[in-house]
Amino acid sequence: MIREVLPSHLQGTIQIPPSKSDGQRAIIAASLAGGTSIVSNIGTSEDVRHVIDAVVLLGAKVEVQDDDSLSIQGGELKSPTDLNVGESGLAVRLLTPIVASFNSNICIDGKGSLKNRSMHFFDEVLPKMGVQFISTNGFLPIQVKGPMKGGTYTVDGSQSSQYISGLLMSLPLIDESSELNVESLASKPYVQMTLNTLRKFGIQIEHDQFSRFLIAGKQHYISCDYQVEGDWSSASYWLVAAALGAKISITGLAMNSLQADKKMLDALVAAGCNLIFTPDGIKVNCEQKRAFQFDATHCPDLFPALVSFAALCPGVSIINGVKRLKNKESDRGFALKTEFEKLGVQIDLIDDEMHIQGTTSIEGGIVNSNNDHRIAMCLAIVGLFSEKGIKIENADAVAKSYPDFWNDLEKLIC
Repeated sequence: MIREVLPSHLQGTIQIPPSKSDGQRAIIAASLAGGTSIVSNIGTSEDVRHVIDAVVLLGAKVEVQDDDSLSIQGGELKSPTDLNVGESGLAVRLLTPIVASFNSNICIDGKGSLKNRSMHFFDEVLPKMGVQFISTNGFLPIQVKGPMKGGTYTVDGSQSSQYISGLLMSLPLIDESSELNVESLASKPYVQMTLNTLRKFGIQIEHDQFSRFLIAGKQHYISCDYQVEGDWSSASYWLVAAALGAKISITGLAMNSLQADKKMLDALVAAGCNLIFTPDGIKVNCEQKRAFQFDATHCPDLFPALVSFAALCPGVSIINGVKRLKNKESDRGFALKTEFEKLGVQIDLIDDEMHIQGTTSIEGGIVNSNNDHRIAMCLAIVGLFSEKGIKIENADAVAKSYPDFWNDLEKLIC
């Protein structure tokens, strides 16, 4: 799908959709819990739908309560022969260690860009835990046969925190206790989010500054009612729009959230913006915006929104954490450089830094999302503030996390 975004004024209130990251964790935890859990505010993203399909195959009984919530009866899961997680990188990284706790052989596959995302972490780690693991030259599909064994393990946490979250969700299920030592952990807030979800479902894990985790075996997930938070990742694009002049309020966000992408507020402050918190939501006043520096190592999903903002902040903005972008839906650092340079914005990738030469105006042009939902949304925001508009190829990629993005955008145009 090609979507044209013309220069427009935005006004109104935007309700942020649920966090697919929070939702997927909760749905999987509920499927492991004895009894019935109610998971509310699940949203309609493709990733969440694929996780629901996966836990049903694993034996959880899922009923739709209304448009916004699920009743999930979990407990003793079965071992299907095949499991497909769609295009969800989080799902494959959470569910692979969980099925590795089973005493059965399971094939896990996916589709789209996920087929090009490395599974090397599991190739390296799971065999050390007693799991028979076969990948397709480091990629999906993968064959997994447990059961996983407890013990003391040291793993590399620099590739993605999602692998660590998967181990933290699965190790409590096995008979033996475990000690998990994590080196160079990236995106610590996401691991904290996992620990918070586990705690709500009755799982206790001790840790020492996120480097050493002590995990008792033979734990049992306990059913509960769980409200999924609004998504700070999705909010980042609307926060940028507000900072660039849109007269909008952003609502539906928890200010005490553990989500890493809440750090978007810090980036806006660094760029000279004033944040205004009202009963109607967050507003942003940024009359004197400036180039900024920001470390996105622990919140790499903010890169697209940050680049959109930096492109229209005069001067050179520097964002750290580029190495975290290689194994996303696209090679996101290279894709951002390629697409923004089509719009006349110079971007240099220097080691772990992205340097963006901001400008006062962008004429417009034709760009491509690279089938990456976050790049599609960040380009849409730039289109609103361009001179002649932007045409975005593969604009339907937004469905992965935010299916209603284009509808929400239309509602705000005045």
